[in-house]
Amino acid sequence: MHSHFHAYHPKPPPLLLPWQFHRTLSSSLASYTITLLPGDGIGPEVISFTKDVLVLTGSFEGITYEFREMLLGGTALDATGVPMPDETLAVSKQSDAVLLGAIGGYKWDKNEKHLKSETGLLQLRPGLQVFANLRPATVFPQLVDASTLKKEVAEGVDLMVVREPTGGQSSFGSPLIILNF
Repeated sequence: MHSHFHAYHPKPPPLLLPWQFHRTLSSSLASYTITLLPGDGIGPEVISFTKDVLVLTGSFEGITYEFREMLLGGTALDATGVPMPDETLAVSKQSDAVLLGAIGGYKWDKNEKHLKSETGLLQLRPGLQVFANLRPATVFPQLVDASTLKKEVAEGVDLMVVREPTGGQSSFGSPLIILNF
């Protein structure tokens, strides 16, 4: 009896970078929808870099993102006449996460209260049913000498400020809760 042997020579895999190789080993792939709200001032630049970091780090684990950029604040005022268009809230509610840049600027400071850029943020919070701001404060050893505080005061600072706006629509002048981790 004569048997036929067929050699299987698969096409060699493409060159993989370290993070791509790790991704091929990952058993759980995930995809998330993120609403980007670049806002005003430095916000668009911060959100652009944040998006790049998410895409790169997500690639290490096989995580992908669908980004939806929406208007909020002064840019929304300029484009639509309102600080938070209805579409911004609707898209944000459908997302897995919302990334907010910066809101406000001198250009809109003299507007009536309902047409100030910050009004968009004040409308977004209850619309998404969020109530607290988390503000981490960490002094890295490499920067402790750059602080205006004495080194022995600033050294080792690592805390989270949880700011809960409880004073009506405005979040200014509200109580602070400080947690030290």
